[in-house]
Amino acid sequence: MASVTGTYARAFADVVIEERLDADKTVQQALQLVQLVAGSKELREVWETPSVSAEQKRAVLDAVVKRAGISKSVRNFLAVLIDHRRISFLEPIVKQFEHELNQRLGFVEAEITSARELSEKERHALEIRMEKVTGKKLRPEYSRDESILGGAIVKVGSTIYDGSVAGQLEEIRERLRN
Repeated sequence: MASVTGTYARAFADVVIEERLDADKTVQQALQLVQLVAGSKELREVWETPSVSAEQKRAVLDAVVKRAGISKSVRNFLAVLIDHRRISFLEPIVKQFEHELNQRLGFVEAEITSARELSEKERHALEIRMEKVTGKKLRPEYSRDESILGGAIVKVGSTIYDGSVAGQLEEIRERLRN
């Protein structure tokens, strides 16, 4: 599956870069289609059933795209997946596509967990600090976990920056043991 997702994701990223498409808008539309397909068993069945003709599948696709206001490039991408019977891989392909675009555009994905909801000012300050640390622009995704007591934990790739109160208490506990 990894080679399938990677192949289609890289190819679509190539199109976005070469055609100078709005990367954020393209990713958002692709994610919108992922949600749409995931939420509609009937739609998945039409696009995955071999007995439904390619023309019928594309007609359904065109109706969905028109109603959702999806761009031609995202529509064509989905048509390729339908034609090559890869629509069942849509979600992992789109996730890999988003990751691929972020890498090519110099962004790094960051999972930021805090004990409470951060204000815009706090988010901005944290993002600037992490951009200095990583040397890359951040694509943050925020979540809350009250068990960390305070502070934040930032995961960038396989690196974890633990600035949480719970993490600091654990560090003190380890020092006292030694």
